[in-house]
Amino acid sequence: MRVAILISGGGSNMVALARSMTGDHPARAVLVLSNTDGAGGLARAEDMGIETAVVDHRPYKGDRAAFEDALHNRIVASAPDLICLAGFMRVLTEGFVSRWQGRMLNIHPSLLPKYRGLHTHARAIEAGESEHGCTVHEVTPALDDGPILGQARVPVLPGDTPDTLAARVLEQEHRLYPAVLRRVASGDKTRIDL
Repeated sequence: MRVAILISGGGSNMVALARSMTGDHPARAVLVLSNTDGAGGLARAEDMGIETAVVDHRPYKGDRAAFEDALHNRIVASAPDLICLAGFMRVLTEGFVSRWQGRMLNIHPSLLPKYRGLHTHARAIEAGESEHGCTVHEVTPALDDGPILGQARVPVLPGDTPDTLAARVLEQEHRLYPAVLRRVASGDKTRIDL
């Protein structure tokens, strides 16, 4: 199975996914695409021998459909079977998502359905949660929604800051996303809980 990975920043989840796709893994990374020129993850992907591309969203300001058409066309050029969003910080519309329905995954830093959107770690601390974590789900037109394919949990510790909690969650993201990808690429969408 051919996998395109979409990023906006440093790409630590992209690296975890790409490193997992070796040996008997049923998938391979064929493209790392960013909406931000100069995203750190692009250089990391190049160092791993993965094709990279940029579709910068800024020239399309006010025309999301045109940006998504350009994004779609560039992705299609690499003929992936599956898209993994890995820190891709653009909300995708129904028009884009419908083209890839059932073939696009995302990782989100909360235990969905709690804390959709941004600032999840601070929100979990402010709410007095005893545990927090991350979720891999199929992408649907609704933000941070869609069938849950896996979750990993971490305790919220006394004295946690958003940064300390984020660091512990990120460690679990790097375990969970590759595990879910391997299962999905094998044709199994059974939920994984770590």
